[in-house]
Amino acid sequence: MINVDDAIELYNKGDYQKAIDSFSVVLESAPDNAELYNNIALCYANLGDYKKAEKNYLKAQELNPKLAEVYINLADIYYREKDMGSGIELMSQGIYEIPDNLVLRHYLARFYMEDAKLDLAIDELEHILEKQPDNYDVYYDLGKVHFELGNYACAIENFENVLEYKNENPWIYYYLGEAYEANDEIDKAISNYLKAIAHNDAFAPAYKKVAILFLARGDFEDAIEYFEDYTNLGVAKEEADKVKELIVRIKKKQNG
Repeated sequence: MINVDDAIELYNKGDYQKAIDSFSVVLESAPDNAELYNNIALCYANLGDYKKAEKNYLKAQELNPKLAEVYINLADIYYREKDMGSGIELMSQGIYEIPDNLVLRHYLARFYMEDAKLDLAIDELEHILEKQPDNYDVYYDLGKVHFELGNYACAIENFENVLEYKNENPWIYYYLGEAYEANDEIDKAISNYLKAIAHNDAFAPAYKKVAILFLARGDFEDAIEYFEDYTNLGVAKEEADKVKELIVRIKKKQNG
């Protein structure tokens, strides 16, 4: 006789259609089990059948509106399909049903970010930080939102907060460099771009950024060095050719 464990084993093996069949058999004797519908939806999602996945997630939500994983799993589909309106509606329902679930609130903030409702995103992110002041993912998102809004000092503050918890990711230094650059703090921008490179010596965007800043302040040798490194990091040929032409012009200017 098929049971839930058999179906889960099939799911874990990647036999999603067989898992659906097995979960469906179990469902016949437990038609009000929201977790079974959630599991069937997960199988359909892995098969790329998002319509059937959504249908089963919504059935699970109807049966148990306080099952947090249903909101999270369905949100992933809406996010993938760039259906921000449905995502916002879904997460708002989830927060209404489970008001203390900060994961759902973070999902809502990210849907707001993608939908350019940045002030609403800030409200949700700051609410999370009141409960979880060490949530570096939230500081990261706040930094991105404030940067988009042109609040560069706030962006810097939030990216610096991320570094207290996660200081090995070159992207954080890169974004911090961009924020300092936008805030006209060029030395600090260069420093952070160089830190991004120190953490990943193949991080091409940082080479280009720091080279441009060196060029802007007349440090031609450093600009040439980082531009040349940039062209050797697998960038597109058209881009590399343009940069090489720039290097030639810099050298001519340097030599008078």
